[in-house]
Amino acid sequence: MAFFIVVQYAGRATGGQESDPLYKWSFAAGSLIQEGIFLLIVLGIAGFSAQRLGLRLPTLKWRAVGLAIAGFFVIQAFELAYIALANPGNEQGLTPTRWQPSHAAEYVVNGVIVCTLVPFVEEVTFRGLGFYLLRGYGAWLAIIGTGVLFGLSHGLVIALPIIVVFGCVLGWIREQTESVYPGIVLHSAFNLIALVAAVTVHG
Repeated sequence: MAFFIVVQYAGRATGGQESDPLYKWSFAAGSLIQEGIFLLIVLGIAGFSAQRLGLRLPTLKWRAVGLAIAGFFVIQAFELAYIALANPGNEQGLTPTRWQPSHAAEYVVNGVIVCTLVPFVEEVTFRGLGFYLLRGYGAWLAIIGTGVLFGLSHGLVIALPIIVVFGCVLGWIREQTESVYPGIVLHSAFNLIALVAAVTVHG
């Protein structure tokens, strides 16, 4: 994870980020390869244990739904307040600034990957295995520790607090439900909203 974080920041510092990646088939291929490798590594470290990965349904499913909804509004409130102060803009550079109908197929395929595979892999990595490994040192260390690592793994600077808070809220939900599934759903929902907003609000 430390190596991946360094690569992310180094790539951003050297201007290695491509423009409008979601309009390119290469992004889909690269994402599938990268996420697949990450998933295999995480599964291997976890010994393919569903318990260590948090892959269990919450006992109180409606409570989990309520916590996910509450988490959604907490994250939204923090993001709106932070944007008003810092204005991070589209620092990640993932979403496009305008809709390009000629690349609709690429956008849809990349969108599916970003809203399904990416949230799953990130959640089993951070709120799954990462949370499991840190939980023995205390719940808040696991929540904050995985939240910070999650934020840093995106290679952002100005928008880093938003991603860290996002990760901490997901970690808190993981602690309350003992499952990564509510976090996966919430994570997917945020990615979907961002992708739709990018080509409607700005398009």
